This record gives sequence, C-alpha cells and structure tokens, in this order.
Amino acid sequence: MRIMVMAGTSDATVAIKRLKSLQDDIYILATAVTSYGAEIARSAGADEVISKPLPLDDLIGIIEKHKIDVLVDSTHPFAAEATRNAIQASKETGITYLRLERPPTQLPENVLIHQVTSFPEAAHLAKTISNGRILHLAGVSTLHYLTEVVDADKIVARVLPNPYSVKKSLETGLPGENIIAMQGIFTPEFNKALIREYGAKLVVTKDSGEVGGTPSKIEAALELEIPVIVVLRPEISELDQEKVSSSVDDMIKEIVLRMD
Repeated sequence: MRIMVMAGTSDATVAIKRLKSLQDDIYILATAVTSYGAEIARSAGADEVISKPLPLDDLIGIIEKHKIDVLVDSTHPFAAEATRNAIQASKETGITYLRLERPPTQLPENVLIHQVTSFPEAAHLAKTISNGRILHLAGVSTLHYLTEVVDADKIVARVLPNPYSVKKSLETGLPGENIIAMQGIFTPEFNKALIREYGAKLVVTKDSGEVGGTPSKIEAALELEIPVIVVLRPEISELDQEKVSSSVDDMIKEIVLRMD
C-alpha cells in the first residue's frame, strides 16, 4: 500500500511511525510546508518527504506520479486550504481520503473568554481590549496579524525553538527579549508563571485542542482573571465527518480495513 501523509501536527509524526510498523511493504510519502516539518516527518520514518506548499494541481500530480492509494490529511486544524485541496485531489484521482484531526476544545462559559473566527479579528479585538502586554500563544505563522495593529514592544510570543520560528518572529518586529522559544504542552501552573513573569494582561491563542495545549492556556488566564481571545477553527463544508478520525488508533483501524 502507498500512503501519502500530509503532515503538520504531532499526530502526523505518530501516524507515520505507526503506519510504518504495520507491514514491511507500506510506502509512505510525507508532505510538509517547512523544512523543519520535513525533518520531523523524515525522522518519523517516511520513505520520502516533499517540503513545500502544494496547490491543487501539484497535489494531484504527486498522487498520480507516486501511485498513492490513501491520502491521510493530518494538517493543522487551521490549514483549511490544504484540507480542501486534499479532499478535491482525492476525489479527482479516485483515492481514499482520511482526515486525522484532534477534537476541538470544549470552552467553558466565562465572560473573560472572547471567541473569534479569524486572526485579523483577534488582532483588532486585542488592540481594543488590551491594557498592557499581550501574550501570543497562537503560533508564529499568525503573529504578523497582531504586530500589524499592536506595537511589537507590547507583544510577547511563545514559538517553537527552531531557527525558522525565531527568524519569523524577529521579522515581525518583536524584540529578541519578547520571544520565548519553547516546545511542549505546558501545565496551567507553568503558563501562569509565564504570564506573571512577562506581566501579560491578555492572552491570544487558537483552538488547537488538548494536544495543542489549548485548555491549559485558557485555564491559566482564567485563574489569573485576565481575558483570553480564542480563535475558533475554520469550518470546512467539504469535509465528510465520516472520514474524520479523532485519534491515530482510529485512523489506523481505517487503514487496516482497506488492507484486507
């Protein structure tokens, strides 16, 4: 069986490792948007990795060239365009499409939680309601929305500890001392310490689910009684929920069914 895994999350890394362990003749082609993501996919055991954004026509061409049987879409919940392209490419080539997506966060009822549907909306709301420093916990790729409307000196961002993320942060105008390069799912206690240390008065995050540490970030903000802006996931009308697995185990079961 020949499987394409569109990576972009920690789930994708686990999926590649598990798929490679199923049987010896499974071939895995992984795709990633950045070289950092490509390195992770390669270290997980992918037979081949393509490291660049893939528009629809390129995606179709790669599926046909590599004779892919199953496309596993494990891109980030906010990579809506990538998911739409994956769905359409699977339809046009007649292969099986499976979506691996972490469940959304169940947000508590609290007046301090501000739900928005886009990063530009989050940035403008942050400018409106912030009365001090803003802690940005929504990933380096969305940081520019905030720095376009808020003074970069007032923003602290936690990003992945790799050259790409640090460079992108500096390019937005953030001072080096306002960049926290760390990786992991942190406890509410750690997040609270970070908020206190930098004197943040507002947290901006996105719904990356429990795997992305979203509940912990929200809990920390609420315990310190500061507002938190949560960017909700984009809705993808083309996505058939019957093709969505919320765990690697469920996705593996779907693959095994197609191997029999």
